[in-house]
Amino acid sequence: MNELLFLSRFQFALTACYHWLFVPLTLGLGIVMSVMETLYVRSGDDFWKRTAQFWQKLFGINFAVGVATGIILEFEFGTNWSNYSWFVGDIFGAPLAIEGILAFFMESTFIALMFFGWGKISRKAHCTSTWLTVIGATISAWWILVANSWMQNPVGMEFNPATVRNEMLDFFAVAFSHTAIIKFAHTVLSGWMTGAAFVVAVSSWYLLRGRNLEMAKRSIKVAAIVGLIGSLGCMGAGDASGVDIARTQPMKLAAAEGLQKGSCEAPFSIVPGVEIPHMLSFLATHDFNGFVPGIEDITRLGYTSHQSEEVLSGEAKIAEGRLALEAFKRYRQLRQSDPEGAAQALADFNAHKAYFGYGYLENADALVPNVPIVYWSFRIMIAMGSFVVLIFLLALWLDYKKRLESSRLFHYGALLALPCVYLAGQCGWIVAEVGRQPWAIQGLLPVNAGLSSLAPTNVLATTLIFAVIFTALLAAEIRIMTRAIKDHQA
Repeated sequence: MNELLFLSRFQFALTACYHWLFVPLTLGLGIVMSVMETLYVRSGDDFWKRTAQFWQKLFGINFAVGVATGIILEFEFGTNWSNYSWFVGDIFGAPLAIEGILAFFMESTFIALMFFGWGKISRKAHCTSTWLTVIGATISAWWILVANSWMQNPVGMEFNPATVRNEMLDFFAVAFSHTAIIKFAHTVLSGWMTGAAFVVAVSSWYLLRGRNLEMAKRSIKVAAIVGLIGSLGCMGAGDASGVDIARTQPMKLAAAEGLQKGSCEAPFSIVPGVEIPHMLSFLATHDFNGFVPGIEDITRLGYTSHQSEEVLSGEAKIAEGRLALEAFKRYRQLRQSDPEGAAQALADFNAHKAYFGYGYLENADALVPNVPIVYWSFRIMIAMGSFVVLIFLLALWLDYKKRLESSRLFHYGALLALPCVYLAGQCGWIVAEVGRQPWAIQGLLPVNAGLSSLAPTNVLATTLIFAVIFTALLAAEIRIMTRAIKDHQA
């Protein structure tokens, strides 16, 4: 079981990490190229048409490769996580189905008009198709993030003991939960940062080589503005996310800070031994004296939340969960032969069902994710993201001073910002996903209870196949993109 669990998690993580190399560039580069085409429509200047076409070519390469990894990612829920899919398929499947039927078909339709419509439809109609392609990709991200947010904070459903499935009660609670809105804003705006950093980096490469100078300088200005807007929005969404996580996933926050014992004056750890007093309390509760629980509070001690709610310790929740599991087993055994006994068992189950998922855990230590990975991923994300924001600010300042073309130090910094923005995005997802372990669905279903019955060797084989295919796709994309960039003449 441990081997199967590790391999299944590793395969899903591998697919997700590869997929997230393509998605943020689609979201961000789409905005930049749409702004450029809008400038063409408004000004009539063919320069902006040629520039938009160049970035659209790179967008198309990235989009085509990204689709392949996304499709495989969704299929893995059925192949490797069939118990998960059975348990919550009625809820989790809805946003994925809407994404496939509505958003994906929308972007697929308009991307064809965008690439093949030049000269065949009016300028305004073509610009509209470009924007609708990007909007379709963004809507697609919305439904995927709704599904993921529901895993982080399950709402709008009720467990049906007769079918052993969770059933949706309120679609709008699922689709527009507070967690989903925050995650969507944070994720999409970080994609804007990625696309902007890509454009700034490629344009800086041209400036270093003295090629396509006018296109490079004007592209940097547009991208830096988009990137800075995305950065500011991402910071605001990150602040809101901190408060939401403190309320719904306190263990994730404790792990991200390495906080062992809770405090009403919790400091923010920059690195081990370097702290800002009271700052974690403020980030988590918007109160410099707000209580933030630590790992020991969550696992063994219990605590009173900042909202004055009494929260059981992990040990107490596990005890409650085992009572719920035992009552549920009795209900399943008696519901055909002993209706009265089944009714009593069901009543016992309902009395403890809030902690049903905890019954699958061995002990309270299982509630603690890998603290070093979460802690350092969070800090790498902040450091890399801050560097990228600095590059955007510096780009706009150099453009204002008419020194954008001559500052070689900035050009090298811009090239460095490209891997930094990707590293920030990957670390953000590591915090989000590793930080909620051991849960596949927070507080409801541990990952070990969501597995399919597979031979570990089969999972290992498909993982190796996927690794080879994904690496080949990534290498192909990089090769095609670099060829297109090197060959372009503005």
